[in-house]
Amino acid sequence: MAALNPYLNFDGNTEEAFNFYKSVFGTEFLVVSRFNEMPPEFLQSPEDANKIMHISLPIGGKSVLMGSDRSSAFGPMTKGDDCYIAIQADSEEEATKLFNGLSKGGVVTMPLEKTFWNAYFGMFNDKFGKQWMINFDYNQN
Repeated sequence: MAALNPYLNFDGNTEEAFNFYKSVFGTEFLVVSRFNEMPPEFLQSPEDANKIMHISLPIGGKSVLMGSDRSSAFGPMTKGDDCYIAIQADSEEEATKLFNGLSKGGVVTMPLEKTFWNAYFGMFNDKFGKQWMINFDYNQN
């Protein structure tokens, strides 16, 4: 069964925010990736190089608080576009089913596909305007 996790976007202060969350939850980061770790063809702006591309912090049970700095390529962040519902699927098939079902009538912002970070991942806004991320991590099995 898929797991739901909050995914927060920040305007350049993800690291500060997550160090604060880490101090509260008392757990250690599972992943900290920066934009400069991406293959060069994917880095959209040199000014983003040291910003957080992805960070994850376990917060209890199977729940993981995740986040990233908003890439300057997406323009300024506005209230309401800083949170996603992130689903961690148990299989590629489940990810496809959830992606296709939830994105129906919405707008796909990143097609569901294999990524350079070894995941099957996609993003969309559903027909109600809510932002979603669907992920299947090939390393989890």
